[in-house]
Amino acid sequence: MHMTDSRVIAATPDEVWSAILDPEVLKNCVPGCQEMHGSAEEGFDAVVVQKVGPVKATFKGTVTLSDMVPGQSLTLSGEGKGGAAGFAKGGADVRLAAVEGGTELHYDVDAKVGGKLAQLGSRIIDGFAKKMADQFFSNFQQAVEGPPEEDTDVAPEDTTSDGGDAQKKGWFKKIVS
Repeated sequence: MHMTDSRVIAATPDEVWSAILDPEVLKNCVPGCQEMHGSAEEGFDAVVVQKVGPVKATFKGTVTLSDMVPGQSLTLSGEGKGGAAGFAKGGADVRLAAVEGGTELHYDVDAKVGGKLAQLGSRIIDGFAKKMADQFFSNFQQAVEGPPEEDTDVAPEDTTSDGGDAQKKGWFKKIVS
């Protein structure tokens, strides 16, 4: 299964780059991730619980980062084994580019499955893989820039101690700002 997409994140390329190397950000963005530890240099170990059609499995695997060009691009590669359910492996080539309003994050995703998962059929697997990739990058965007602003006629409460206008930021952006 192959998928390509992009999204604009309201943050600088350096902020997006820092977030994508952070294991805590990745753990919070991967749907169903129970554990993630490691480093960008040595790779991450992860435990992910997912239900694909009628098959629910706990995948234990690794994620490695390679071909890193700081602030510009990298390749995320992952492989997990889900016991009797089978295996999943895939990767994403990620490119960052500064654009007006933030950073464009472009990704090309490839995914493969085997075992019982492969018996579910390509439509189920392709739909699931697309949903997982979309959910990961949506979660990542929200972690970096914060939840989407709601359209209301009520002025937002001032949450700053200095009385100035408070701009909502994602939890990661709060840390690096």
